[in-house]
Amino acid sequence: MDKIYTPYAPEAIGPYSQAVVLNGMVYTSGQIAIDPATGELSGADIQTQTKQVMENLGHVLEACQSDFSHVVKTTCFIADMKDFATFNAVYGDYIQDKPSRSCVAVKELPKGALVEVEVIAVQK
Repeated sequence: MDKIYTPYAPEAIGPYSQAVVLNGMVYTSGQIAIDPATGELSGADIQTQTKQVMENLGHVLEACQSDFSHVVKTTCFIADMKDFATFNAVYGDYIQDKPSRSCVAVKELPKGALVEVEVIAVQK
């Protein structure tokens, strides 16, 4: 199992890796809207935060020799289901191949984030 790190995505804020690769499969940790340049939450609205989350995931996937077209499953956590449509619009700009997905509302996310997404993908 290879543990993945890229400086283009936020450092893990706990005892975990940004992603691991095992037998050609990529398992990312959940990404929240941390700007890797500042270490701070990016934006106060679901649209801005979702864009940052997806950018972070794109960098992690790239470090794993994968990309959004190779994603087979996503798990999405949002703080308020009222943001579902806006979240979907931004998410759909990045993930267009319609992998399987779960999306749930949660009571709270780390650092007060509004959204967190994790993916399972295959390597290119």
